[in-house]
Amino acid sequence: MDLNWFPFLLNELKVDRDTVLVGHSSGAVAAMRFAQEHKIAGSVLVAAYHTDLGMETEKKSGYFDEAWNWKSIKRNQNWTVLFASQDDPWIPVDQPRYIHEQLNCEYHEFGNQGYFGGDYDKATFPELSRAIIHRCNEHKKQVKQIP
Repeated sequence: MDLNWFPFLLNELKVDRDTVLVGHSSGAVAAMRFAQEHKIAGSVLVAAYHTDLGMETEKKSGYFDEAWNWKSIKRNQNWTVLFASQDDPWIPVDQPRYIHEQLNCEYHEFGNQGYFGGDYDKATFPELSRAIIHRCNEHKKQVKQIP
């Protein structure tokens, strides 16, 4: 599988085994698909989903043409942290719960975060920052930000 954003992640962002991918919504889907094929340090998935949600645009995206290989996604990274919200207007909470079950990863479910900023201004996300720092420290990876 070589979806159109893989070359960007590899060639432009230089994602490698020391990279932590952070993805929101379709960015979380991209991070999971990337980890399915490539080794990375870890990933943080926000408002993640694993089906086309019955939406035509999602069906056309190519993200869901092949079955997920959850074992590869888990094996190709040291850790995954997942953030979900029960009141997300776009991503039913059963989607991230299923991903959590498949990856057996760290999971944070909120009752009042909606789409984590897509439906309101979310200026800060300290839980996400803490999760990255904690996991990187745990695996002795230096935290650096890609510009």
